[in-house]
Amino acid sequence: MKYSTRLSDAVHIAAFIHLNPTQDLSSGAIAHSIQTNPSYVRQLMSALKRAGLLHGTRGQAAPSLSRAPSAITLLDIYRAVEGDKPLLHLDTHTNPECGVGVNIQLALSRCYAEVQRSAEARMAEITLSDILRIYEEYVRGNGVTK
Repeated sequence: MKYSTRLSDAVHIAAFIHLNPTQDLSSGAIAHSIQTNPSYVRQLMSALKRAGLLHGTRGQAAPSLSRAPSAITLLDIYRAVEGDKPLLHLDTHTNPECGVGVNIQLALSRCYAEVQRSAEARMAEITLSDILRIYEEYVRGNGVTK
């Protein structure tokens, strides 16, 4: 099973743009930092622009954050790139004739909804500024590596 890295990569893009305002901010340069392809970066940047988190002009490699990092939450970025996609997914291919197969999915659905609400509430409290502060701790060598 492949896990989505869209949130991680979108945060990386926002941080890269904020930390390097005078450097090459082309999709190629950002893709090099993420070790991915420029079209994927353009796709994520487009989603960030649609969500109002990024400014940019097509054909110019000069994107910028549309608001201060302290005003952009992890939830903002998550919703920009993942939409309403849940964090956890049910197995929809269980046997409908099995009592466990049907009812465990219903039970999990309720629990997963609770996890989603909790995760989103916490993501709404974490700002890009918080992430950049932790990043700076690692850059200075003060970050926890456990």
